[in-house]
This record gives sequence, structure tokens and C-alpha cells, in this order.
Amino acid sequence: MAKEIKAKIKLQIPGGGATPAPPVGSALGQYGVNIMDFVQAFNNDTSSRQGEIVPVEITIYEDNSFSYTTKTAPASYLIKKAVGLNSGSPEPHKEKVANITTSQLQTIAEAKKEDLNANDIDAAVKIIAGTARSMGVTVDGKEIDVSVSNEASEERASEDPVSEEEASTEALTEGDSEESN
Repeated sequence: MAKEIKAKIKLQIPGGGATPAPPVGSALGQYGVNIMDFVQAFNNDTSSRQGEIVPVEITIYEDNSFSYTTKTAPASYLIKKAVGLNSGSPEPHKEKVANITTSQLQTIAEAKKEDLNANDIDAAVKIIAGTARSMGVTVDGKEIDVSVSNEASEERASEDPVSEEEASTEALTEGDSEESN
């Protein structure tokens, strides 16, 4: 018979560095888990990942026992490590702080593949590249512009003759008629 699950908790803890202090103690203590049992087990399992941020998913059962699984480090951590950054850009759309190569992205994607929602390595690379761009890191020295040009938005506006006021009135009228039926 399977154990009844009381709670699932996700934390990010430095490898080999879990302590009974918050966030570990406060997250587990409220469920009656023996905090030191978790801390010792986690530190033993992650001692080879010293200093790395280790995401962990802890499942707590009704009898106050627990199990946990560790994941690969967050993509942002791996990107910062690959390009030698302390932190990402405060304004990633304006200020670029580093460059990452496609081969570095591929290495990170291969390391994280099991934790990513991707069907193949190319999709995984695209996910990691998106994370890099959101941190202000260019990919192979290129900035990818995803904004819509003014000409394109003006063109769409001229195609739609309905004003904003008319559109909101139409939407309101349609909503009112559905409620009255």
C-alpha cells in the first residue's frame, strides 16, 4: 500500500550546505519532519556539488517520513558559471553583460535536458538561450529583436476600423446579452 502524501515542497539549497535554519527548517518543521535527518541525508548526497545551487523536491508523507529528489542546477546559475558572471543585467533589454556561444548553450542544455520540457536537444538549447537573453547575455554576439516594428503596428491599426471605445462597448453588449439569456 502506498503512503499517503501530506505535502510536496520545492527548495533551492546550496549543495552540501543544508542547515536546520530557514528555509529548510521552517519549510519542514511545520509538517513535523525530523529536520536533521533531511539535512544529513541531503548534505551526504550533494557533497560533490559543493557551492552549486541544488533544486530539491521533498515529498512528506502522513507518517512524517519523507523522500526527496534533486534536480540539476538552475539554467541561470549554469549560464552565469559558463560566462563568468556574478549576476545578470538589471536591464537585460538595454544593458548586455556577457556573450555565450552556441556550444556553451548546448553543453548546458545537455546537462539540464532531463529537467527541461523539451523533446530534443535543439528545443532545449532554445529554452536555455531564452534564459540567457532574459539575463542580458547575448547569444553568439547577436541580440535577437523580438519587438514589433512601429510600421507593422500602424498597418494593423489601419486595417481595423473599429475604435477602442466601440470595441469595448461591443464586448460589453455581447457579455450583457449572454447573461440575460
